[in-house]
Amino acid sequence: MRYPVVAGVWLLLAASAVAGQVPACPVRGAPGALGERSSPLDSVTFVLGAGHAKLCYGRPAAGGVAKIGGEFPFGAPWQMGANEPTTLHVDFPVRVGSVDLEPGSYSLYVIPDAGDWTVVVNANPSRWGLPIDAEVRAADLGSFAATPSPLPEYVDRLTFRFEPHGALEGGLVYSWERTSLVIPLAHR
Repeated sequence: MRYPVVAGVWLLLAASAVAGQVPACPVRGAPGALGERSSPLDSVTFVLGAGHAKLCYGRPAAGGVAKIGGEFPFGAPWQMGANEPTTLHVDFPVRVGSVDLEPGSYSLYVIPDAGDWTVVVNANPSRWGLPIDAEVRAADLGSFAATPSPLPEYVDRLTFRFEPHGALEGGLVYSWERTSLVIPLAHR
C-alpha cells in the first residue's frame, strides 16, 4: 500500500515540475475578457538543451497603418507587443543576445531605429506594457543591438516564432509589417 502513495506523490511532483517549466502567460483583468481584446494574447514555447522556455506577447494588427517608425517612433522604447509586456520565461540559465540571465521571468522591449534596434532585457515581467518610463528602465538588466531585416511580404498581425540553430542555440523571430528581427538565445 505504501508504494502506490509514494508513486502518486512522485507523479504529482513530476507533473508540477513540468507545469512549472512553462508557466501560464500572466494576464491583467478577467481571463474571460481575453476574447474581447483587439490584440490577442499568444505565446511561443521552445526547448534549448533540456531547458524549457516560453515567450508571452500580445499580437496587435497594423491594419495598413505604419506602426514602427510611425505610431511607435524611432528612438523611443516600445514593448514589442500589446497589453502586458512581452515576457520571456526560462527554467535554465540563458544568454539573450549578450545578456546572461538566470532561470526566471523577464520582460523584453526594443528601441527601434532606422538602422540597428536596441533589444532590452528588463527584470520586471509583471508591469503593464506601456509606458516604458524611467521607473521601468531602472529595472533594465542589459541590452544589445540587433539588425532588422526586410520581409518580402507584409505581416499585418505581429508574430513571434522560435527558430532553432542546433540543440543549445536559437532565435526568437519577430515579424511585423515589413520587418523581421532575430533575438538570439543560447543555453549556457
